[in-house]
Amino acid sequence: MADVQNQQPAADAPQQSSTELTINDLNAMKVIIDIASSRGAFKPNEMVAVGQTYTKLETFLNAVAAQQSASKEADAAGAVAAGA
Repeated sequence: MADVQNQQPAADAPQQSSTELTINDLNAMKVIIDIASSRGAFKPNEMVAVGQTYTKLETFLNAVAAQQSASKEADAAGAVAAGA
């Protein structure tokens, strides 16, 4: 049997010191909703709220991805123009 009293938390476990949400956090929440809904974690009367939240989250993440893509393209175009 494992001795529970001698177990210590991992020293390298990350500690959240801020209350910020990152794009990665939001993407993880989207994945969690996907997994939970596929496993039947939500009651039928809860699915509307879950679906609406999922759609808002997905729309936001797609907008951020498009914004980041446009920013990278602008940076690349600026670098090409500066080098010419």
